[in-house]
Amino acid sequence: MLKIKNEDRAAIRRHGEETYPHECCGVLLGRFEEDGTRVVSSTARCGNTRTDSAHNRYNIDPKELVRIQREGRERREEIVGFYHSHPDHPALWSKTDLAEAHWFGCSYLITSVEKGKATVTNSFELAGSDENDKRLTDETVEID
Repeated sequence: MLKIKNEDRAAIRRHGEETYPHECCGVLLGRFEEDGTRVVSSTARCGNTRTDSAHNRYNIDPKELVRIQREGRERREEIVGFYHSHPDHPALWSKTDLAEAHWFGCSYLITSVEKGKATVTNSFELAGSDENDKRLTDETVEID
């Protein structure tokens, strides 16, 4: 399960609208509860470094990710997931999303942005133990 504040969810959706028709991307920071629930306490917008197909792919610069992780740790936050948008496509993971997901136990939040307007937001957990059995599974999103 992913728990997120309404204002953080709204900010993610706005980010997707602002970057349309390109994909937006960012990091979900917070904590892991004992039952595996991921609780988001802040988000970090990232630049999409994809120049070849930013309309349907995203990449977060590793240096930016390390900086976000370091700043989060200073606030006692961990990376609990990532988010991105799907311009004019459903809020469902793609084969590319699965292939490029590597943070097991984290959430992958996807917002569909249709004609510049955020519509549906869904979340998926990256489950499995390694690259050979990884899978994205639907997860419940609880909005505070």
